[in-house]
Amino acid sequence: MATQPQQLWDCCPPKTQLAPYPSPPYRYCLGRLLSHCYLPLQVCLLEYFFGDSDFFLCNLIEQVDDFAFQTKTVAGHNLDPTPWHPFPPKNFGEQTRQALAYKIIYCSYLSLSLWNQRQQYLRTTRSHRSEPNKCPDFFRWIHHDLEPWARNRISSAHLAGARKFAAFRVVIVGGKLYADFYYTCVQSRAMFTIWGLLQLQEDDTTEHRSCRFYIARMRITFRFPIGHSGWPETNLRPWDEEFRDIKRGSQRISWSRKVPRAYWKGNPDVNSPVRLELLKCNHSRMWGAQIMRQDWAEEARIGYGKSKLSNQCDYQYKIYAEGYAWSVSLKYILSCGSLALIITPDYEDFFSRGLIPLKNYWPVSSNNICPSIKYAVDWGNGHPSEAKAIGKEGQKLMETLSTDKVYDYMFHLITEYSKLQDFKPVPPSSAQRLCSDSLLCIADYEQRQYLQQSTTFPSQAPPCTLQPADRNVIKSWKQQKKKIIKDVEDMEKVTL
Repeated sequence: MATQPQQLWDCCPPKTQLAPYPSPPYRYCLGRLLSHCYLPLQVCLLEYFFGDSDFFLCNLIEQVDDFAFQTKTVAGHNLDPTPWHPFPPKNFGEQTRQALAYKIIYCSYLSLSLWNQRQQYLRTTRSHRSEPNKCPDFFRWIHHDLEPWARNRISSAHLAGARKFAAFRVVIVGGKLYADFYYTCVQSRAMFTIWGLLQLQEDDTTEHRSCRFYIARMRITFRFPIGHSGWPETNLRPWDEEFRDIKRGSQRISWSRKVPRAYWKGNPDVNSPVRLELLKCNHSRMWGAQIMRQDWAEEARIGYGKSKLSNQCDYQYKIYAEGYAWSVSLKYILSCGSLALIITPDYEDFFSRGLIPLKNYWPVSSNNICPSIKYAVDWGNGHPSEAKAIGKEGQKLMETLSTDKVYDYMFHLITEYSKLQDFKPVPPSSAQRLCSDSLLCIADYEQRQYLQQSTTFPSQAPPCTLQPADRNVIKSWKQQKKKIIKDVEDMEKVTL
């Protein structure tokens, strides 16, 4: 005979003691509950009802461990690696499979109930908001980037065709976020991408920020700006915190005492022709450059003591080189206040449209990397005050890029994108609903620390005001940038 329900409920902590992730006593209780569930295994689901008398209703789909691996999660436990960027899949033992099952069930159902209660509280405690400010000029590129769909609009067929290029799909309808996973992203990138969207959604406490939208991987050459929540695998903290630390590090010594060479440290083994070519420039006398290979496995072993970004601002020049595609390193390089030598990129970060050659960075030719770096270093050493000023302008641009501005950009990009849809978004039947609590729940200890550090709160100001589309403005910016880069290339040819 099955154990009487009351004997099972007694082992569970009261609702007020529930943590945002399963505590050991609670996991033990859930395990006891599942082990004593004698309902038919073909009709399985676990739900938690909030009321005067808290209780669990247990049903199972086949076996508990099978349930975990049939349920696609943001952690990618049962997904194959992305075919365009493969990496070793995770392996789990039987005990770990059981633990994951309990965690997935808890995170998928119980956390959502707690989150719904908090959202209701936020909606009843709205504060007065000030008037919006004008968005930075480079936000105008949003219109330009979405222009390919402005005439024919975005159809459901377009999105279906984009699936083969995507790791997951996100649909937000009625203030609820749903994710449909196709492949496991590298490391925790899917988790932090969705976290960024959830933070934007939770800041949606006024009608001004409400919107309904669908996101697939957009086939245009810019990166959706969700790299600001941190990156635990490389010990990168949330953006605002990391920038402050880097700026302090850049002020430790004066410009004249900084090493008058170009510096780069990173991982060249990411199928990047630019980075492989950059390795050939590692000769301080010949090319004026110091190129360092980053071993992330070794860094993780010793506690990231040699990779702290605030300790890498002691050079007058810092090099940016793309990796497999876009690289998160650009904003950290600019934050140092050194003269950023940017090797002509194929991909744009959302803020890199605000970069102007010779104003806040120095352009380096991707076809002539070593000589181009050498020329930039020689020029800067011959014009120290000008080189210092350009570096400072790059740092100032990063200083204006607060987390609020990042979310403003995300809000306007998503809103403008949603206007182009010619259909009503509907969550796929295979999608799972996620909220910030369920994401914190499924995260491991280290990931959870980073996610919690980057938690946002409702802004006191509405989103900045996006300026209307203007093709002539964008055209003039592109022409200006092209002309300056051509002038630099001509100067290099004369000297070299």
